[in-house]
Amino acid sequence: MKQQQFDSPDYYAIDDLLSDEHKLIRQSVREFVNQSIRPIIEKCAQENHFPTEMIKAFGNLGVFGPTVPETYGGGGLDYIAYGIMMQEIERGDSGMRSLASVQGSLVMYPIYQYGSEEQKKKYLPKLASGEMLGCFGLTEPDHGSNPNGMATKITDQGDHFLLNGSKLWITNSPLADIAVVWAKNEAGRIKGLIVERGMEGFSTPEIHNKWSLRASITGELVFDNVKIPKANLLPNADGLSGPLGCLDSARYGIAWGALGAAIDCYETAKQYSLERIQFDKPIASFQLVQKKLAEMLTEITKGQLMVWRLGMLKNQGKATTGMVSMAKRNNVELALNVARTSRQILGAMGITGEYPIMRHMMNLESVVTYEGTHDIHLLITGNEITGIPAFK
Repeated sequence: MKQQQFDSPDYYAIDDLLSDEHKLIRQSVREFVNQSIRPIIEKCAQENHFPTEMIKAFGNLGVFGPTVPETYGGGGLDYIAYGIMMQEIERGDSGMRSLASVQGSLVMYPIYQYGSEEQKKKYLPKLASGEMLGCFGLTEPDHGSNPNGMATKITDQGDHFLLNGSKLWITNSPLADIAVVWAKNEAGRIKGLIVERGMEGFSTPEIHNKWSLRASITGELVFDNVKIPKANLLPNADGLSGPLGCLDSARYGIAWGALGAAIDCYETAKQYSLERIQFDKPIASFQLVQKKLAEMLTEITKGQLMVWRLGMLKNQGKATTGMVSMAKRNNVELALNVARTSRQILGAMGITGEYPIMRHMMNLESVVTYEGTHDIHLLITGNEITGIPAFK
């Protein structure tokens, strides 16, 4: 099969809606993915290896916290630029996009949004450059879709807090230098804290034997009477709105990113169908193959228009949680369907590591449930429609 070209399908001329800066950013990230991720990612996935060199490389590329102001080491860019970055990275691999999403939306965002000026200056530039790696501790062994039920606690000890509990399914945790952790205080209010590696009683065991996101590193956060300085409390976060605000930012990036995986699968299937000869002609000439390709492109185009409009609303401060949930749910579902359909077009070749489709499909099986499951996102949007929270 010929080397795949990386021209995004743009059936509705959506590029006309992008600025020249957006297109330059896309080209820069696309070239990085082609040169640095594509050549190694199949081997990394097969060997369950996280390429740690990507941490500094992503920092140099500027994909960590691109919407954070330049004053703190970020890019000072808009949400369309952020989305484009996530889309291009996930064309390479969902695990690599997870690395960028967590660092930017779940670590840098809460420190910028809820942190003190001292915290911003201390952590954000190092996180932006990749000198420091972070993770986000919300999900617990017994509390996933219901984060308000968390059991992790902090108690005020006068000159410090004492942190006890655990978090599970935490991207980056085994290597993270800091963790933004959410815990309940004595009054039952959810608070955010910055926990640093090396604090006594803090450990980050790795989770092994994953079938999905195998090029990403996942682990736990365990807190056994960890002393947290009071200066590490995020002063402007109080209640569940704190972590949920972070998730809105991350879910927005996923909505764009999942399209990247879908586009990679679609382009692979299209090219394969033009080159694969059966019955003396390319299989792309058969009606059922054309049906599959046309339906995949239709869904990708709808998803592209959705995230572009959502990005414009984010830039204007008008995007709601339900809107973000709708886009995340829709685009991950369409990406999974595109991956499965593409695999059918490739036949047996679709399950091999010579092509990216099965890796994307396995990765998307995690993306469809992390940061809000497929069903929970329906209920979030339903809550906005009706004003009635069905999950309480």
